[in-house]
Amino acid sequence: TATLHKLLCCCFPEHDDRTAPFRNRKGRGGHKGRPFDRSRRDRQRGSHTGVFGGPGPRSRLDDPDGDVTMNDSSQDSSSQNRYTPYSRDGRKGDGRVDRSRRQGRGAGGGRGGGGFREGDRGGLTVKARSGWYKVTIPHGKKYDKKWLVPALQNICSVPYTPVQFHVDHNRVHFYVDDHNTANALLKCSHKITDSEGYKVIVHVNPSAPPSFLLSDLKPEHLEYLKQCMAKRFDGSQQALDLNNIRTDPDLVSQNIEVILNRKTSMEAVIKIIEENIPELTCLNLSNNRIHKLDELAELVSKVPNLKTLNLSHNELKTDRELDKLKGLKLVELWLNRNPLCALFKDQAAYIRLDGQDLPPPIGFDVETPTAIPPCKGSCFGSDEIKVIILRFLQQYYSIYDSGNRQPLLDAYHDGASLSITTPYSTQNPSRSSLGEYYKDSRNLKRIKDTTMRFRLLKHTRLNVVAFLNELPKTQHDIASFVIDVNTCTNTLLSFTIGGVFKEVVVDGKSRESTMAFSRVFITVPAGNSGLCIVNDQLFIRMATTEEIRRAFVAPAPTPSSSPVPTLTAPQQEMLTAFSQESGMNLEWSQKCLQDNEWDFNRAAHIFTQLKAEGKIPDVAFIK
Repeated sequence: TATLHKLLCCCFPEHDDRTAPFRNRKGRGGHKGRPFDRSRRDRQRGSHTGVFGGPGPRSRLDDPDGDVTMNDSSQDSSSQNRYTPYSRDGRKGDGRVDRSRRQGRGAGGGRGGGGFREGDRGGLTVKARSGWYKVTIPHGKKYDKKWLVPALQNICSVPYTPVQFHVDHNRVHFYVDDHNTANALLKCSHKITDSEGYKVIVHVNPSAPPSFLLSDLKPEHLEYLKQCMAKRFDGSQQALDLNNIRTDPDLVSQNIEVILNRKTSMEAVIKIIEENIPELTCLNLSNNRIHKLDELAELVSKVPNLKTLNLSHNELKTDRELDKLKGLKLVELWLNRNPLCALFKDQAAYIRLDGQDLPPPIGFDVETPTAIPPCKGSCFGSDEIKVIILRFLQQYYSIYDSGNRQPLLDAYHDGASLSITTPYSTQNPSRSSLGEYYKDSRNLKRIKDTTMRFRLLKHTRLNVVAFLNELPKTQHDIASFVIDVNTCTNTLLSFTIGGVFKEVVVDGKSRESTMAFSRVFITVPAGNSGLCIVNDQLFIRMATTEEIRRAFVAPAPTPSSSPVPTLTAPQQEMLTAFSQESGMNLEWSQKCLQDNEWDFNRAAHIFTQLKAEGKIPDVAFIK
């Protein structure tokens, strides 16, 4: 007995008395080598791994990995185990060789190789073809989810949301659908110490998608999806915008996940298109993590008129996927920000136009940096035309920016026509500041149907002014106007006007966004030195940074029926004299005097300086 006691002391010099003697003694006798149940198998805690899964002698005293202690009283502290301070690498807790490790498979249950266990700190070297990764926490059953998930998030370098968090036997499993997130979670292994002093181990493996994502959408879900697609459909353009549809608020609020890189979701979308909008010409599928185009091959027969397909910001890795779209008669195909683009040194290697290689880009042999000449001012052709146009524009925009545009009926010919155009954009127009104008945009680059082109034209002055009344209320910066006369004859005057404006809401406050416009008026003579519009073409876009900086520097005078309010006798005399000497009309002369506190000499000095700098608009001199 004494000899046996000495032998045991030599073999187990750091015996841990925290646990009770073995309670489960099943399997002894004919089944030696498995004295524990499955829940005790494969326990690896601390820096060293024992045969029976206990912590090594340094696990509590020395922390070479910079571990963070995360204690929580809500944890289940009942699970403790004895350990052995020595073991052989590559063996499980019951003494058997871990074949899955030898064959390169992780313990997370994912398919295929490329996964890593807690000992592999180099990171995930193989990306999951499905895009999904299964995260496994051995013995995670004893941890409260409210402790475990935040504990991992606190040290994980990438924010994440666990998908399908569940417990299987003693292990906790959940999924993530991003390679960077999976890699960051893998690096969290051995970085957290629980309330018992043991390390939390994290296994990460490439995996098939979670089971609930592979199931068909329920009938009620399909109805919500149909409503969501209807909201994103632009009938005037025959365009459907499904950009990043998985984050659509209408679907998220109903806990419906439409993931277009899943077969069932894509098939559901194509079926809705086939049954409701088979005449679709433009489809935006960007930002949906699409990595295969098998289902899109059905568009050839189900959406025969499709001309534009946007697949940018997806996960297409090879140009072989594009073979599945050969039957489509596409005019535009967007592929930017897909991995397949990185396979080519430059765009000319994979961009072709109508089957022909694009010619090399045309450059300019100029010195850099080259200063661009400043934009010149307005061009009228003659002073007589200048006076006519400026008087017309002052009257037109004083009415246009008022609360009632109905008096503009007098400015249009009985058979007048009007069209409005906005730049084409792939983003959802409802989220853009141009959304109010987009629905009526007659952009000929996008509108190919002749019937639709005709419908978007506003004919007769009644329809033109009725349409203008429906547009948002505006405030134009008259000082920003630049006018160019295009054609001038005895019977016709055509000119272009450009500038900036901002919308005005009901309470009279302006919106933050500033917009730019370009407008072509084709007019004919009317009355005594008047103009009548026969054709009006309006183009609206968002203003540039420079245009925003220069806009509304000096507030435009407010139109009123009495431009000269009641003034004292000395002020009236000063105003008349200042208007005569400066050449400005009474309204702008009064503004200049008021801004300078009715100091005639100072106002004259400021006027001379601003006129020399070209900062006084032409409308100030119309009397």
